[in-house]
Amino acid sequence: MDKKLVIFGAGDVAQLAHYYFSMDTDYKVISFAVDEDYLSEPEFCGLPIVKFESVVDIYPPTQYDFFIALAYANQNALRKEKYLAVKAMGYKCANYVSSMATILNEGKFGDNCFIFENNVVQPFVEIGNNVVLWSGNHIGHHTVIKDHVFIASHAVISGHVTIGEQCFIGVNATLRDNITVGDRSVIGAGTLLLSDAEPDGLYKGDATPRIDIKNRTYVKI
Repeated sequence: MDKKLVIFGAGDVAQLAHYYFSMDTDYKVISFAVDEDYLSEPEFCGLPIVKFESVVDIYPPTQYDFFIALAYANQNALRKEKYLAVKAMGYKCANYVSSMATILNEGKFGDNCFIFENNVVQPFVEIGNNVVLWSGNHIGHHTVIKDHVFIASHAVISGHVTIGEQCFIGVNATLRDNITVGDRSVIGAGTLLLSDAEPDGLYKGDATPRIDIKNRTYVKI
C-alpha cells in the first residue's frame, strides 16, 4: 500500500518533490501545505493546498508523513524553521533518495533529505537532517554534512570534510580534503576552497571576464 505524503511548499522545489516522490518511491502525495498568508490558489499539481496552520487537523501525523520542499533562501533558515515545526507536530519526515544515485554510505541519512540523481555518496559519509544534494555531486569518503545544508549541482566535496549547519555550497564548487566549513557559510559557484571556512563566511569564485575582442575575430559565422 502506498504511504501518504503531504508536501510543504507550492513552488518549483515542491513541484519537483511531487514528481520524484510520485515516480520513484512508494509514497502517494496527497496534498500540499503553505502558510495561510501565501495560500492564493486551491490546488497545485492537481492536488489540494491547505493552510499549514490547520494541517495537523486535516492530515494527522499518525496517518501521513511530511516533506519540506523549500530552497536555500535566507541561509536555509526557512527550511530549518518549517522542518522543526513539522517535527514538533509529531510528523515523520520522508526522505527522497534517487534510485539513480550511487549511495555507498549504508543509508546514514537523517530525515527530510532530498538526494537527486547522479550523486555519488562514498562510504563512511554521514548526512544529517533536512539536507539537499542537487544532481551530480561527489561526496567524498568520511565526510560529515550537518543539518539544513543545501549543496547545488556538480560540487566536489573531498574526503574527511565537515560541513556545518545551514551552509550553502554552490554549483561547481570544489572543497579539498580534511577541511571544515563553519555553520551558515556560503561557498559560491566555482569556488575552490583549500582551507577551513569560518562560520558565517562568504566565499566567492571569480567570474570569467569578457575578452575585449569581437567574437568574429575567432569564430566565423
